[in-house]
Amino acid sequence: MSIYKSYLDKSDTIIYDSYTNTGRNPIVELFYGRANNTSAPIGFSRHLFSLDLTGLTQNISEGYISGGCNNTLTHTLRMTNTSFFDKDLLNDTTSQGRRRATSFDLVLLRIPKYSGTTGPIQNWDSGVGYDYYDFGVTNLNDRSFSTRPTNWFERTTINDWSTPGIYDNTNSITGLTGLRYSALTVVDTQHFEFGNENIEFDMTTEINNILSGSLTGVTGWIIAYYPQVENLSGMSENYSVGFFSPHTQTFYEPFLETSYNDLILDNRNDFYAGNNNNLYLYVYENGNAINLDSNPTVDLLDGNGAAIIPFTGLSTCRVTKGVYKVSINNLTGVTTPCLYYDLWKGLSISGVSITNVENEVVVLAKNGNYQIGTTTETPKIYGFSFDGIKQNEKILNTDIRKVNLTIKKAYTSKQILDNIEAYYRIYVREGANTEVQVQDWTRVNKTTDSYYFMFDTTDKIPNEYFVDIKVISDRNTDTYKRELQFQIVNKK
Repeated sequence: MSIYKSYLDKSDTIIYDSYTNTGRNPIVELFYGRANNTSAPIGFSRHLFSLDLTGLTQNISEGYISGGCNNTLTHTLRMTNTSFFDKDLLNDTTSQGRRRATSFDLVLLRIPKYSGTTGPIQNWDSGVGYDYYDFGVTNLNDRSFSTRPTNWFERTTINDWSTPGIYDNTNSITGLTGLRYSALTVVDTQHFEFGNENIEFDMTTEINNILSGSLTGVTGWIIAYYPQVENLSGMSENYSVGFFSPHTQTFYEPFLETSYNDLILDNRNDFYAGNNNNLYLYVYENGNAINLDSNPTVDLLDGNGAAIIPFTGLSTCRVTKGVYKVSINNLTGVTTPCLYYDLWKGLSISGVSITNVENEVVVLAKNGNYQIGTTTETPKIYGFSFDGIKQNEKILNTDIRKVNLTIKKAYTSKQILDNIEAYYRIYVREGANTEVQVQDWTRVNKTTDSYYFMFDTTDKIPNEYFVDIKVISDRNTDTYKRELQFQIVNKK
């Protein structure tokens, strides 16, 4: 599985019955309980955000991210809890005297239209505020404090929310009943047992509907406590949870993580009769990947060019830009080894038909990939070399690199090994002992002539990155730490 990150383009935390704007605050603080240091009124906050899906949409349009091959894109909103790194902060108080919340749920809601599901959309601005003063202190010379929109009442300078706070958490509003909490679209909910968990909202259906065009007019989303929590009154303390916002000066900027399957495991060099085998077609124009107008079909032919029934007219799917896959499963009853051909038909680019492409594949005996005898396999030690990113290279955050991985027997320079189950992991380091994961273990692509993975810097935050390699053999899982390190830098 590969991932692509989309970042928030607007963000603000609005506060109940307040004109305060906190759109530039580096922390998203969601609180409930006592308001303004009095025990009777209720007080709470809600976080608003929207997503920049431009890069994701472009990658899908160009075919780098594909929904083919039964590949369902999944989308997860990830926000890092400010208490995630230190358990000593549990049940502690913040600098504003608020108790850190535990045992609660957060809900992810879609910002409604003016009347709920009908009426004009409600566009809004993030605002330029930073501070929130608990005691209602307003310093007009303080540029970090602002009551400019967005806030509880206003979404722009000349437009109010159709109801204060965007929706009614008591379900008692009349007229605009579509703005009752019970009428809103709940995208996901998440329980927080200790209060130091990170946000991991599942937005798969929501985002896929936006990408497909079946859902339009979405101006953003709301993260809030349940109404039952917001409406708690007469409390003697505030309770809050904090998350890093888009304005954090740390690595922990919130993002939408899109996961998709673009794994290539080409069996052309190890095509065993009776197995589930995948063959691929790679399409280039002057060395650059290019998509066909439509998915081709495939016929499997014997050495004399005769079609192998029922392996004709096989459907294919696009894995990523310029890469097409056909699955040939349970081919039996053949004399092995034997030379077959896979004939790719129906090829065209930009409306121009292209001659059918015929490739060779050697079908091997079913037992050819088994090792059976009186001895056990000895775990191997591997060495690696990389091509595509140099060790300690500084890379602009506009690059997309194909990183070729050569897997060799350790302590040799020439004995290159094939058919290896290898994985890679990417992370950054904080301090001597903390590794912050950027991409979890992902299997390395295997083609007929290389192992490789793609690394897109355009959705990565400038930092120093490290790559681990993991190889699985004979029940051993061997991890090779920091085999590659490099820096991503901003383009100026």
